[in-house]
Amino acid sequence: MQTTEALKRKIQSAQDLLSVVKTMKALAAVSIRQYQRAVESLNEYNRTVEMGLQIALKKMDRDIPAARETAVSRVGAIVFGSDQGLCGQMNALVVNHALEEMKALGIPGGNRSLICVGSRPADILADMGHPIAEILDTPGSTAGITPMVQDITMLLEEWRFRKQIEHVYLYYNEYLSGANYRPKTLRVLPVDQAWLENLRKKKWESKTLPMFTMDWGVLFGSLIREYLFVSLYRAFAESLASENASRLAAMQNAEKNIEERLEELFGQFHRQRQMVITEELLDIVAGFEALSGKEKKPAKSKIMKGGL
Repeated sequence: MQTTEALKRKIQSAQDLLSVVKTMKALAAVSIRQYQRAVESLNEYNRTVEMGLQIALKKMDRDIPAARETAVSRVGAIVFGSDQGLCGQMNALVVNHALEEMKALGIPGGNRSLICVGSRPADILADMGHPIAEILDTPGSTAGITPMVQDITMLLEEWRFRKQIEHVYLYYNEYLSGANYRPKTLRVLPVDQAWLENLRKKKWESKTLPMFTMDWGVLFGSLIREYLFVSLYRAFAESLASENASRLAAMQNAEKNIEERLEELFGQFHRQRQMVITEELLDIVAGFEALSGKEKKPAKSKIMKGGL
């Protein structure tokens, strides 16, 4: 049976751990909101880019080539995960989703080039026998996303010119609400022709179309690069929000388990303390009775002598 001192130490350790879990839970909740705001602000920026593409496409002097299904021989994949643990099954979920999607494309393992954002998904893929071309650190805040997007853009250019990779897919977890998220696939290259055609046919909001004076090809290329920037930035922000959502869920479960364990420890402590108090009281009573018995015996013998 454990002593009260041992139970006190366990209770103190559990309370310290509960304090850490509550702090991590609060940080995860704050981080989720931070990345949510980044996605919300990105929506307006994306709308501006689409409007620019819409104008450029309406001024296009030739038809957009009809979208046609072409065989994909090589593919570049960017898998977004985390560097840190304590985020549940988030990394395993996005890795399994990416592998299933690439398998559905019919691309053999040797024709896949993988970039992992975060060491955790890279470890999972390496353990499964999939070589990783590049491992990037996850940004610690929204301020660190833009430099990471620029680094990935340079890697995509290298893929196109050195490895002739024309098809690039993003695999990341999309944040939903609370502690919920789901894996998502986004093809960023080649740009969806049907999407461009829909933008071209879309009715302009005002009666007057804006004009531009720069070269059409330069303008269109710049707008496509902005589209890539928006897509990559959103994947980063959504993935980071999902990471914190998964961590929030893990911390909520940990908090519940610790509180249940504390309740159990407090119960054991109170029972043990009550037993100690009871034993001490019994010892006092036994001692008092023993002393009372010794004091009464001489009195009885004196009375008996007097009677004789």
